[in-house]
Amino acid sequence: MVFEEADLIIKKCMILPMSNINVIQNGLIAVKDGAISYMGDITDAPKFKAEKVLEGSGKLVMPGLIDCHTHLAMTLFRGLAEDVTLRKWLEESIWPLEAKLRPQDVYDGALLGCLEMIKSGITCFADMYFFESKVAEAVEKAGLRAALASGIIEAGSQERGEKMFREAVQFAQEYRKYADGRITTFLGPHTVYTCNQELLKRIREKASRMSVGIHIHIAESKEMAEKVMKNFGFSEVKLLESLQFLSDDVLAAHCIHLKQEDTKILAKRRVKVVHNPVANMKLAQGVAKVKELIEAGVTVGLGTDGPASNNSLDMFESMKVAALLQKVRYKDPTVLPNRRVLEMATINGAKALGLEKQIGSLEIGKRADIILIDLKRPNLTPLHDLCSSLIYSVHGCDVDSVIVDGRLVMEHREVKTLGESEVMEKAEDAAFKLLER
Repeated sequence: MVFEEADLIIKKCMILPMSNINVIQNGLIAVKDGAISYMGDITDAPKFKAEKVLEGSGKLVMPGLIDCHTHLAMTLFRGLAEDVTLRKWLEESIWPLEAKLRPQDVYDGALLGCLEMIKSGITCFADMYFFESKVAEAVEKAGLRAALASGIIEAGSQERGEKMFREAVQFAQEYRKYADGRITTFLGPHTVYTCNQELLKRIREKASRMSVGIHIHIAESKEMAEKVMKNFGFSEVKLLESLQFLSDDVLAAHCIHLKQEDTKILAKRRVKVVHNPVANMKLAQGVAKVKELIEAGVTVGLGTDGPASNNSLDMFESMKVAALLQKVRYKDPTVLPNRRVLEMATINGAKALGLEKQIGSLEIGKRADIILIDLKRPNLTPLHDLCSSLIYSVHGCDVDSVIVDGRLVMEHREVKTLGESEVMEKAEDAAFKLLER
């Protein structure tokens, strides 16, 4: 008998491909050289000889979740500056602490974030922060996939803006395709109001020449949106449009306070938007008009935002809140159906990061970024509607195993790439020492 070779197979599992293929009830997936080499019903599958076999009975196999916007090392600030306004949160707590950050702090905080992501089924994320090379090192060690941007903030100091711009460009050049190709890089201007127009133009030009994306916050705060309008006579989106900044490689986080014309511009320029419902609610910033953005043709991904403004890196929680929040906003239970929310966290998240040819759905030839969810849980019984259960009933702790780029990084809740206790202890120590400074 002839056997096909595989590095890993998952058998007797339910498969949700998130592509044009329907749910496979009794499926088999084979992985070879980091990519999916076979997917189909187990009765039609060839015989495989595999180095590793995962028994999938009672498990759902689906694409790994994609967190399109976070600041990972802010795990160190989790639980600080609670129940305050965005301005007070930033100016009195977060920015003073960030000024004291050291590279090792960022590494320890990012590694904790990677651990939390693995445990809750996130296989890829987009990050913007400081000492971003340390985030890259954490990603490499953890075995995750990421789109990383070194933050650029001028905030009234041209010297600071120039320094951070140079560092961001250097990071983007040095770390693209880092970690065996699992890292892509972006340039990360913070906002329209923390980077002047000339700097934004230079960032746009450099990103185009380097063929890297741009990760930026847009229209998050009503107060700042009104200030930009008062100072420049334009909305944030129109100001960026006047600078010829907007393009299909721009990843725009939040986009809450948009005018109808802004939405049309984002759609025209094929800008990708990231909805961060939990953090937006916690800081009382408002509710993004996801319905209008999708209807206009904008690709909308989903993000947790940083652990300081969310307290959690659980994308299942973000999916549930995203779905419920839109229904409440429009007073319409049919808004943002389950399948659409799942797309935001998988295939549309991949599109937002320019990675849709590699990840976001389970298809032969794509990279094997896969999660297994334990369906034999009280909160998932009975299983009448799979998509509904994934949005409204699953928690991050229901994730059984995680595969990234064909590598098993968590098996039956045991993380293979990191020592959990050590990671948590070092991050906790870093957090308290930071407060002492």
